[in-house]
Parts: sequence; structure tokens; C-alpha cells
Amino acid sequence: MTLLSPEHIAAAKANVDAYFGVTGKIFEGVEKLVGLNLQVVRASLAEAQENLTKVSGTTEPQQWFTLQTGFTGPFAEKSLSYGRQVFDIASSTQAEVTQLTQTYYERYNDRVQVLVEEAAKHSPAGSEAAIAAWKSAIAATATLCETLQKTGQQVVQAAESNFEAVTATASKAVRSNSEQAPAAAGAKR
Repeated sequence: MTLLSPEHIAAAKANVDAYFGVTGKIFEGVEKLVGLNLQVVRASLAEAQENLTKVSGTTEPQQWFTLQTGFTGPFAEKSLSYGRQVFDIASSTQAEVTQLTQTYYERYNDRVQVLVEEAAKHSPAGSEAAIAAWKSAIAATATLCETLQKTGQQVVQAAESNFEAVTATASKAVRSNSEQAPAAAGAKR
């Protein structure tokens, strides 16, 4: 029967800590999304009740039409705001998880490099090529991880700028439509 060395136990503990650290960040993001959704549902129900009260008090079709057009503008703006908040929560959670995983990866990579150095010190003569290949593979993996991280950051930045452009365009369209609706309602009188 073999017992685990203190290094193995420390590595296992570090892996468990990494797992729970990343999982905790993900759950924090989910918790923020759930809180946002509860807030939106609560506000939507209150607004729906208020709107039903206003609509039930109208007696003329023109008043009803004016009220209906007045409801769409704020709804569209709130939808855009909601989308922005969801995107912010997702991108901040992604950034936190990326930072945490990068930290754990760097620690793990350092341990692997120490292991390779120890193996090189105790390796038999003629194994220099295998050790060099091992070091090369570790360096290639580190380069790949850095490239993937940079690419991920670029994708998030591109998505954010596209989202902002779409939000700005939609917001302008909503404002334009909400300004035109009262004018059209007044022209029908």
C-alpha cells in the first residue's frame, strides 16, 4: 500500500480549492441573474397593474390608443436596459472566472515545470531529448493557453461593442417611435 506524499495532498487540495473557487464565481453570476430577473418580474407586475388601472379608466378610443402607445416606449427602453444588465453580469462573471482559472493554471504550470526540472536532474544519461521535448510541450501549452485567453478577451470586447451599437440603434428607434406616436395620435383627432 502506498501513501500519498505531502506534495500530492497539497496538489489535490489546490485542485479542490480551484474547483470550488470557479464554481463559487459561477454561482455568484447565477445569483446576480436570478436577482435581476426577480427585480424585473416584480417591476413588470407592478407596472402591468398600474397600466390596467389606467386603461380601465378610459372611455374614448383615442385615450386608449394614446395610453397604449405610451406603454411601448418605456417597455422597449426597459428591455434594452435588461439586456445590458444581463450582458454586464455575464461578462463580469466571465472575467472573474477567467482570472481565477488563469491564476490556478499558472500555479499548476509552475508545479509541472518544477516536476520536469526534478525529472531532468534525476534522469539517466541520454534522456536529454525526451526532457527537451517535454519542456517544449509545456511551453507550447502555455502559449496556446495565452492565445486562447487573448482570443476570448477579443471576442468579449467585440460582442460588447456590437451589443452597444445594437442597443444605441434600438434606443434611437424606440425614442423616435415614441415621439412619433403622440404626434400621430394628435393628427387623428
